Amino acid sequence: MENFIVSARKYRPDKFNSVVGQAHITNTLKNAIKTGQLAQAFLFCGPRGVGKTTCARVLAKTINCQSPTADYEACGECESCLSFKHGSSMNIHELDAASNNSVEDIRSLVEQVRYAPQAGKYKIYIIDEVHMLSTSAFNAFLKTLEEPPSYAIFILATTEKHKILPTILSRCQIFDFNRIKVEDIAHHLEYIAKTENISYEPDALHIIAQKADGALRDACSMFDQITSFSQGNITYKAAIDNLNILDYDYYFRVTDALLAEDITKSLLIFDEILDKGFDGNNFINGLCNHFRDLLVCKDSATIKLLEVSEGIKQKYLEQSQKAPVSFLLSGLNIGNQADLNYKGSKNQRLQVELALMKMCHIRAALNLSNGQLPQAEVKKKPDTVTTNIDTQSSSTVSNPNPAPKADNKVNDQAPIVAASKESKQPAASVAKTPISTGIPSLKIPSIKNLSSNTPSSIEEEVVIPSPTEYQEVKGNQPFTQEQLLRYWNEYAEQAQNESKIGLHTIMTVNKPKLRPDYSIEVTVIDKYQTDIIQSEQVHMLRFLKNKLQNSGIKIDAVIGQGEEQVKKTLYTSTDKFKYLADKNPNLLELRRRLDLEIDF
Repeated sequence: MENFIVSARKYRPDKFNSVVGQAHITNTLKNAIKTGQLAQAFLFCGPRGVGKTTCARVLAKTINCQSPTADYEACGECESCLSFKHGSSMNIHELDAASNNSVEDIRSLVEQVRYAPQAGKYKIYIIDEVHMLSTSAFNAFLKTLEEPPSYAIFILATTEKHKILPTILSRCQIFDFNRIKVEDIAHHLEYIAKTENISYEPDALHIIAQKADGALRDACSMFDQITSFSQGNITYKAAIDNLNILDYDYYFRVTDALLAEDITKSLLIFDEILDKGFDGNNFINGLCNHFRDLLVCKDSATIKLLEVSEGIKQKYLEQSQKAPVSFLLSGLNIGNQADLNYKGSKNQRLQVELALMKMCHIRAALNLSNGQLPQAEVKKKPDTVTTNIDTQSSSTVSNPNPAPKADNKVNDQAPIVAASKESKQPAASVAKTPISTGIPSLKIPSIKNLSSNTPSSIEEEVVIPSPTEYQEVKGNQPFTQEQLLRYWNEYAEQAQNESKIGLHTIMTVNKPKLRPDYSIEVTVIDKYQTDIIQSEQVHMLRFLKNKLQNSGIKIDAVIGQGEEQVKKTLYTSTDKFKYLADKNPNLLELRRRLDLEIDF
């Protein structure tokens, strides 16, 4: 017990070649030593546990080594290296800026810089957590940092570069350390385990590496912890139990249940997870990561992004073949929405269960949206009138009151209009004389946003007519303003029946004008009304072309003001008051008695 040293210290790199996962920095530093182009100040930035202080110590040890190796590494045997190893070097000074951050501390350091080294080439000052220095301390340090003696080198290390003054940053060579890859951490842990004669499972080391989140020091701490927990036999089960990690197997089982559209099984698995003490939010985030990894496995070019062991990777490859991309993307969308709503929900468990139930219906919803319906969902339309336009004779008449034809022989047949979700009426009730094509319409559920908070993602029915149900208009029959107004008002009534109140109001107030080229001009008062006309333009044109038998009809919405709009528009508060006073003269007397002013 007295001689035990944690792995993070015992296996701390003492040479550039043994630094894990920072080759871009170690190579640069070795080349600087080789060419003799060492800066007077270095700034090492990066997250915790990635090797900033370690690299600073290796650099300090190497540049003072009396007999470096051929590849410019410290020999480890000279007097300078041995004194550094035993912590008795007089040329290397470490300062913890977290606890020594005042102006006096920096002035004391600057005073030490004045004295040249008694042995060796350089005096190196390593300042850790340098962002903790006060502004006054930074300012006291500026001049010395910019123009130090030739024998002084400063190495600053920080996890929060944005807190350092720009004047300090401009005086340093900045090195940004990366998070260490999972594979590199796993290999380092494997080296430690072999050196310590500890039995291990590769999957267990990968779990530790993933949990470390790029920090090698954290990984070494967890390795020591699990070694004690498992008594020198690191297994996958021991790792997930000790680190409170949800087993991959749960995510594979849940995904299989979702693909099989088995709501019962997916909810039971989730209940089992909750019984083990895991949080629902962690589960839904883990499931989203699982879907992400399945997407990564879909392409050989991206499979390298999967940071798991070979055994787990094979499972991912097998399940990715069963899961369509559309299912995974929709599942990610639902899971992301559940994660966003989780913290604000009063019933958090229901949020996750609702997401699982939606995911169970993804494949069915996608099949419906592609028109792949069960036989029970296909409903035939009622018998309709079949009309021969050329001979004006009909067969199989089911409409007892057909609409009369106009004098100019304009056919009165109307296209079948899909029922909107507001009216929820069958389209056949709108059309006067529908044309039978022999092709049944499909009555299918409309697919809403799968990530919504509604209990069901499949709502409301929409009748989708066959394209051949609309009669193709080939002629260009002339028509009059009266005929145009007749069918314009008829379409406005249809819009009212379908609860399109805005469109009905625009078509009622703004009467169309027929131009000589048979284009239709509609005067509106603002862009909002223009947008409504444009959004409905395709259906309006199809209706009018069919009714008027003219394929050249166009609709132009012009922003302006007709007489009715001018009369109804009240621009100012004065205009509004005069308008109301005309309606009720008592307002003038009320204003006089109370001595009121119009609020402009």
